[in-house]
Order: sequence, then C-alpha cells, then structure tokens
Amino acid sequence: MEYSHTDVELVRQPIGYWGWAAAEAVVTRIRAVLAGIGTTQPQAWILDRIANAETPPTRDGVTGVLSGYAAAGIDDLDEEIDATVARGWVIQDPEGRLELSAGGTDFYARLAATQAELWQERHRDIPDEEYVTTLKVLQRFIHNTGGHAWHH
Repeated sequence: MEYSHTDVELVRQPIGYWGWAAAEAVVTRIRAVLAGIGTTQPQAWILDRIANAETPPTRDGVTGVLSGYAAAGIDDLDEEIDATVARGWVIQDPEGRLELSAGGTDFYARLAATQAELWQERHRDIPDEEYVTTLKVLQRFIHNTGGHAWHH
C-alpha cells in the first residue's frame, strides 16, 4: 500500500482528521453494503442484539445498549425496531420481549455472513497485533483528552 506521507511526516499528522476519515470510510462502506441487502446499520445492530441474547430482550434492553450509538447519526432506535417488526424479522410478545421470527433468523444468517465478509475486507493485510495496538492507541487518545467511549 502507498501511504499519504513519509513516516517522518505522518508523525505530525492530526489524529482527529485520520480518525474521522477512517470512521467515515468504514461506516459509509458498511451502510452501502447493508442497503444492498435491504437493511440499515441500526436494524443490523438490533437484529444482532436479539439474535445473540441469552433470553429474549425487551425493547428497552435493546435501545439501552444501543443508545450510545446515537452519536453515529441514529435518531430513533424505537423506529428502527418498529421497522424490523414491520418487515417480519422480529416478533414482540405482549410483555415487550423481542425475538427473531423464522424469516428474521434466515435474514440474520445472511446479515451475519455479510458482516463477516465486511470484517475480512476491512482487516485485509492488517495483522491482529497491529489492530489491537491501533485500538489501544485510540483509547489512550480518548483517555488523554478526557473523553469517554465504550463498546460492548
């Protein structure tokens, strides 16, 4: 790969810009691919939370975990849950617990395979050690600037 600057020049580059540019590129790619299979990123998060829950979660349980993603441009998680119900992927029982329908289970399998392909694409030629180092450096930037971040 050809880099934008020499190592001597890169050390002076702004992390804010490169962090933003990386996030923008990754999110744009994910959202475009998910749109191609007929869903949105928030709906994918919702389906994933429901599919991987030990017991069927409540609507509040799902939105509570995902509410931190509002900074990612998600305005209304309840509306996104409603969309998964309307599409027949999720069933909400009278107590408000959410479960995948048979169609939702099938769609989630396709979604999970797509997400795995996207992960492979993003991580191509990046050893796990470099990835871990990158995340640790980003977390130190967050800590050093008094920020807070958490991802389940």
